[in-house]
Amino acid sequence: MTNPEGTPIWYELMTSDIDSAQKFYADVVGWSIAPSGMEGTGDCRILTAPDGQGVGGMMTLPEGAPMKPGWFCYIGVADVDGTAEKIKSLGGSVLMGAQDIAGVGRFAMVADPQGLVFYIMRGDSPQESQAFHVTAPGHIGWNELVTGDHKAAFAFYGELFDWENKESMPMGEMGDYCFIDHGGERIGAMMTAGPGWTTRSTYYFNVPSIEGTVPKITGGGGTVTMGPHEVPGGMHIVMALDPQGVAFALVGGK
Repeated sequence: MTNPEGTPIWYELMTSDIDSAQKFYADVVGWSIAPSGMEGTGDCRILTAPDGQGVGGMMTLPEGAPMKPGWFCYIGVADVDGTAEKIKSLGGSVLMGAQDIAGVGRFAMVADPQGLVFYIMRGDSPQESQAFHVTAPGHIGWNELVTGDHKAAFAFYGELFDWENKESMPMGEMGDYCFIDHGGERIGAMMTAGPGWTTRSTYYFNVPSIEGTVPKITGGGGTVTMGPHEVPGGMHIVMALDPQGVAFALVGGK
C-alpha cells in the first residue's frame, strides 16, 4: 500500500463467535460483511464500509493465540522484518514472526514494551488504504491507547513510526489526553491508565448518529459501558462491549 509508513491501514476483530459478531456489527456499524475468498486464511470475512471501501476483517480467534478476543490494528511499514527487529531493540516483542499471505502482503504480530498488541504490515495493493478516515461512515475515525506510561509509549511509537504529540488536553485527575499526529493528520490519542484501569487499545467506528445507534447496541446483545456524551469538537461518542465481550467505540453526530 502507498500510505506513509506508520499509518493505520487495516483493522481486525478476533472473536469467539464470528457469526454472532457479523450480525451485530453489520447492524450497529453498517458494514457489509462477506467471506474473503482467500486461501490459507480460514474463515476470514471482510468488512466493507457503505462507500465500498474495505476497512478490516474478522475471524475466529485461533486456539492457543497469545491474546484474548479483541480488535487489533495493522500499521503499514515498508520492511516488516526490519521493523520487527527494531521493535525488539526498543523493548517490544514479536509474538508471531513475519509471514506472507499471497496477494495480500507480509505481516507480523507484535507488542509494544507495555504489552499492547498490534500488527505491522506491508500490503501488496497498489492502492492507498482508506481504513482510517476521520469522518466517513463505517471507517475507523479514531485510535485510542490507554497505556501504563504514555510518555514511554510516545517514545516507542515516535521512534518506530514518527508519531508525534503536538497537543494535549488536560482531563483533571485523569491526567492529560495526548493527541497523536502522524503525517500531518491527527489519528488518535494516548493517556496513562489511572488506578484500577485496564491498559487497552480502543478503535472508534464512525456512524451517522450515536443516538440512533445506541438502541442497536443493546438490542443486539451488546452493552454500553460509557456515554453517550459529547466530546470537544461537537461529536458524540459511546463506548461499548459486543455480545462476546469485546470492547469497541463509536463516534458520530448526536
